Amino acid sequence: MVSDGIVSGELTLASSDFELFGLPCAFQLDVGELDQKWKQLQRQVHPDHFSTQTTADKRLAMQWSVRVNEAYQRLKHPVRRAAYLCELNGAPIRAEGNTNMPADFLIQQMQWREELDEAHESDAIELLRH
Repeated sequence: MVSDGIVSGELTLASSDFELFGLPCAFQLDVGELDQKWKQLQRQVHPDHFSTQTTADKRLAMQWSVRVNEAYQRLKHPVRRAAYLCELNGAPIRAEGNTNMPADFLIQQMQWREELDEAHESDAIELLRH
């Protein structure tokens, strides 16, 4: 029978990604070890292993499988991992809504975009590239 502690008696769906994979809560990590632990966890929680169980057990296995995959993707990619660490430490970056950029930077971006729109010859485009 599947329980909320399907992976380990101490882990729940709300456990951190690092806890789930048994890794230290740090930016630097061994991606090979992460891959190995992901495969190990998926062998435990994959819904196919619960095809003969109750509907509730199948649903819980699906939740665990999704949770493991989401955590794996977050930890596997350095930028996502960094953002997750910021969130865990009370400083979410909210990148999708953070539009507070220096005016000089924004003006330069607009200027380059206009120049690119107006560039019709390969020499002009190459000049912009440099």
